[in-house]
Amino acid sequence: MSTGVDYKSAGVDIEAGNEAVRRIKSHTARTHCTAVLTGVGSFGTLFSLRDAIAGMSDPVMVQSTDGVGTKTKVTAMAGRYEDLGRDLVAAVAGDIAVMGARPLTFLDYLGFHKTNPAIVEALVRGMSEACLEAGLALVGGETAEMPAVYAKGDLDVVGFVTGVVDRSRLLTGENIVAGDVLYGINSSGLHTNGFSLARKLLFDIGRHSIYAKPEELGGKTMADVLLAPHTNYVAPIRSILDTGIPVKGMAHITGGGLVENVPRILPGGLGALIDRATWKPQPIFQMMHMIANVSELEMYRTFNMGVGLVIVAPPGLASDLAAAIGAFPTLRVWELGRVEADSNGVRFGGL
Repeated sequence: MSTGVDYKSAGVDIEAGNEAVRRIKSHTARTHCTAVLTGVGSFGTLFSLRDAIAGMSDPVMVQSTDGVGTKTKVTAMAGRYEDLGRDLVAAVAGDIAVMGARPLTFLDYLGFHKTNPAIVEALVRGMSEACLEAGLALVGGETAEMPAVYAKGDLDVVGFVTGVVDRSRLLTGENIVAGDVLYGINSSGLHTNGFSLARKLLFDIGRHSIYAKPEELGGKTMADVLLAPHTNYVAPIRSILDTGIPVKGMAHITGGGLVENVPRILPGGLGALIDRATWKPQPIFQMMHMIANVSELEMYRTFNMGVGLVIVAPPGLASDLAAAIGAFPTLRVWELGRVEADSNGVRFGGL
């Protein structure tokens, strides 16, 4: 005897998931190249490595995974999802690009309380745009509807990237020496890190609404500033490396800010002196700093403070780096500081 109980009555709408898959197929397909041998819907994805490793004597596979943290909360508040897809690709792919790797494939995990096909499509559309910019193939993913795990309105997004690099061209930082220069390349804003503190400062303590236009932000809404997409550094990095500039190491300034990320590429016994007088962080950072008198150390180890990428190379290469990223008009490069001997971590000077 039928009880009328089915999967939908248990909270999972299979048809909504199927509709989401139908919506995203065209967005994923546009990122595919001839190396992609499967479409969306297979049990696994197939990617031919023949062309990817051509000319490499010792190819090394490089992989990474990450999410976008509680930026998802601000995204849901504003109902603007496409740029979150861009964020995901830029955040994850950037982490292997700074190691010298050429990203090849990208997969995603999307978790929801309830599957909304329009939201899934917006996220994947943003991912596909960012993948095209980075030369990545969006080869698959998973959409999970779990009302018992995610609260109403919640979502989670996670990305997985695979790339390849010839071992001789890996950027590990092992050749960095005292006197090398730290070159900074600007961020677009918060990117995808520090949003738990940002939400507490701006919404709980500062009591701003998502659509407020504080004077400090020059007429932009909180949503405009906070949801500015994470800069996609993959193509600029490839341009720099393909130009032949003698880069010794790169740091993607993500969670942990400058304080935690720059030391990750420095050999033992070396530290970094960063001159804060060489750049001015975007107004949103000063605004958050003033709301609750957050210490400068906390700001610099939580947020990127306007620096999204740090390149370590010999002195005198700022103009060469600027020329290499000239095709990306929103980016600029400057001398941020220097590598120091007999030091640990990051010291700040200037101002």
